[in-house]
Amino acid sequence: MIPTREQALDLLRKYNNEESHIHHALAVEATMRHFAEIYRENPDLWGVVGILHDIDWEQTTSTPEKHCHLAPDMLREAGVDESIIHAVQSHGWGICTDIEPANNMERTLFTIDELTGLIITAGLVRPSKSLADLELKSVKKKWKDKAFARGVNRDIIRQGAEKMNMPLDDVINETISALRPVEKSIGM
Repeated sequence: MIPTREQALDLLRKYNNEESHIHHALAVEATMRHFAEIYRENPDLWGVVGILHDIDWEQTTSTPEKHCHLAPDMLREAGVDESIIHAVQSHGWGICTDIEPANNMERTLFTIDELTGLIITAGLVRPSKSLADLELKSVKKKWKDKAFARGVNRDIIRQGAEKMNMPLDDVINETISALRPVEKSIGM
């Protein structure tokens, strides 16, 4: 089954209670939908993958190496399609799984999961506390500051952009564009 957006949100909330995790899922959903349009793929499917990608996050925060390993059982129990399960597992490639992203949807998820966090944080430290006036050069400046958003793995983002066959600057710009319309719903 390919869940509807509402079903995916209900399933995510079944296992995740912290609003910050819900906001992250909504940010990744919006960005996945945006890139689906670029690739001329199904934005509903890509959005659902974005919502569900961290379904097991709150169960694995104390054991991060298990992240993406509990998700398959949670998703299978709900009858979720195997293509979504594979995508969810592949976003942890090289970090907590050995499942390599194998298609545009999976490569995009792998790349933008970390990137959305960096961009949102860059927006929050602006005087406007908004993405409306955030530009590539500001993100690139923050990118170089290793103390800024220290938990964001820039190597994964760079590697992901390469796997997407898209210049990193373009990936950043498209992610900013994807997040602007949803900044209120993601807690900004």
